[in-house]
Amino acid sequence: MNNIFELDKTFVAGTYARFPVDLVKGAGAKYYSASGKEYIDMGTGIGVTAFGACDEIWKNAVISQLNKLSHVSNLYYTEPCVTLAKLLSEKTGLKKTFFANSGAEANECAIKVARKYYEDKTGKQGVIVTLKNSFHGRTLATLSATGQDKFHELFNPLVSGFVHATANDFSEILSLCNENPVCAIMIEIVQGEGGVNALDRSYVKAVYDYCQDNDILLIVDEVQTGNGRTGELYAYMGFDIKPDIVTTAKGLGGGLPIGACMLGEKVENVLGFGSHGSTFGGNPVASAGAISIIERLTPEFLNSVKEKGEYIKNELENASGVEGVSGLGLMLGVKTTKPVKEVLNYCLENGVLVLTAKDKLRLLPPLNIETSDLKKAISVIKNALKV
Repeated sequence: MNNIFELDKTFVAGTYARFPVDLVKGAGAKYYSASGKEYIDMGTGIGVTAFGACDEIWKNAVISQLNKLSHVSNLYYTEPCVTLAKLLSEKTGLKKTFFANSGAEANECAIKVARKYYEDKTGKQGVIVTLKNSFHGRTLATLSATGQDKFHELFNPLVSGFVHATANDFSEILSLCNENPVCAIMIEIVQGEGGVNALDRSYVKAVYDYCQDNDILLIVDEVQTGNGRTGELYAYMGFDIKPDIVTTAKGLGGGLPIGACMLGEKVENVLGFGSHGSTFGGNPVASAGAISIIERLTPEFLNSVKEKGEYIKNELENASGVEGVSGLGLMLGVKTTKPVKEVLNYCLENGVLVLTAKDKLRLLPPLNIETSDLKKAISVIKNALKV
């Protein structure tokens, strides 16, 4: 175990403050360290393993595709890529999908589409409004779109063309749109890295209506909120809106890297030959895994996600040491009386893997977590929270 820590320190770029745990195998909501210690997973690799570790249906889909074809370039057609794109269109009503490798790359695509749409229409360069406290990725453009200064300070100069409004303050949206040639507004329905805060429904609807009335594109970043995480297939579906562009990743791949930028009718043909690309985008193995995820996100299953989210809220909202619970579905943030790192460390020591987001405990369990595992994890968390 110590050898792994030393090797990591020596050979891996020091960008992560890892916990002192070396995980070697997992199944469902359970992971095991090299020493054999069992952990219940309430983080899913930051919202990635939607159906838990080594899910059998996902694994079989991936292995089956590996035995057929692992990769070809996008100069050729592959069935899993096309099938996944068709499935996403049927489920969302959006028209076309560009596949990438990550959420940041999906958002890069959305940014390029918005800029090109505006320039094709007006011959001018447009600005994108994003929200303060947002997080859209770690590439230079998506970092610039992100509305948190702590991510900016080491990487100036940032990419121009982004302005930031306070979430849930529609007057700031109006002000920025009056002051700038705005091509798009980009939002997360739940600001995950910003503290697991859901936007107000009235605010989201006002932004949507304003975009519709003024031919401004609405981009919804569903990298973390999407693929069943909030109890909707995509979180925007519970807010009575239809975005022009939806981006997603994380849970879509179920454990393999894939990102998707879904394009609505207004922008479905903005990208032409050579205007964008990705070497690994739409990889047949990652696409096959993603198909196995999306096909199982039925209305009945999504209702079970909501029910589990309500169970967690009911258990924690009035528990000792809890100041509030935010979020939707199985994307929840817990405001703690104790320092959140103290709570996290207690959970880790007692076999529960949790996350943080700013000063909150962040919970992203597998969507299909067994009731017994969920109850056991919540019991540990409640003990950790006690004051």
